[in-house]
Amino acid sequence: MADGPTVGNSGGSAGGMVVAIVLAIIAIVIALFVGGAIGGGKDINVKVDAPKVETPAAPSAQPNANIQLS
Repeated sequence: MADGPTVGNSGGSAGGMVVAIVLAIIAIVIALFVGGAIGGGKDINVKVDAPKVETPAAPSAQPNANIQLS
């Protein structure tokens, strides 16, 4: 049973940092959500548009496929 806590401690230090980051992100999201709700919620829509910018990056790989065809 001593081995269990040892693994937990090693994982706890690294996992604790991850949890801290996740909690920080959640806190930011909540803050932005509350701020966006007070501001009319328009900020939330802008955040939704941000992931859409990443989507056009995928089509950029298609021209490479066209070059291979030629």
